[in-house]
Amino acid sequence: MKYEPRVYRNIYNQGDLHHFKVMVEETDLDIAIRKDRFEEKIESLTYELVRRERELLKEYIKRDPVFLSTLEPYRPLPDAPSSAEEMSRAAGLAGVGPMAAVAGYFSEMVGRKLSAYSSEVIVENGGDIWLKTKKVRRVGVFAGESPFSNRIALEIAPSHSPLGICTSSGTVGHSLSFGRADAMVIVSESAVLADAVATAACNMVKTEEDMEAAVNFSLSIPGVTGALCIMGEKMAAAGNIKLVPIQFI
Repeated sequence: MKYEPRVYRNIYNQGDLHHFKVMVEETDLDIAIRKDRFEEKIESLTYELVRRERELLKEYIKRDPVFLSTLEPYRPLPDAPSSAEEMSRAAGLAGVGPMAAVAGYFSEMVGRKLSAYSSEVIVENGGDIWLKTKKVRRVGVFAGESPFSNRIALEIAPSHSPLGICTSSGTVGHSLSFGRADAMVIVSESAVLADAVATAACNMVKTEEDMEAAVNFSLSIPGVTGALCIMGEKMAAAGNIKLVPIQFI
């Protein structure tokens, strides 16, 4: 698979935090923690954590290849690793296959582990974010060719974190999608759930008339607190979600 530079990371870096990257095969994380808490060992510990979790999941998939390929909710084997169990649980609520939640799982898993080192942590994995903050943060929305792209942001209050903010798109990136939304953004206490629901909701959006239904579907799932859908020049949003113009960031 050809590597595509994630240039949006240069735009939304948090200047008060120390950013570092961890890449293990397809898993490509941008991680930010408090500057005064960063040590070189944290980077190496994070790399090893991701490598080990990926290896456990890959070994499981060798024994249960349906887990990788199915697009429907799926019950893993009794001895499945915790990653497979969490992904399957979230995907079951959303009505999609468990791999729809893999990016959100790695964001949240790494974020929670690093919370032991830093009171503020942001982990971004291909547009899927887990965030824990002590100050108001604004997370920009990338929506491909839509005029809203890089023009609006979600404002996150500290009292609402930790939480997951995950995006699925039918027009951006290489991830499998059956929809045409430029961006389907889901906010939830669980990044694993947000990732799965973003996929399911994005799959629903074939035309502008589908946007409201996709947002309402998302909010009907327990654990989802906010949803935003962008398609071309149209936007639909509902729930506990605050949008702000990006020029004020």
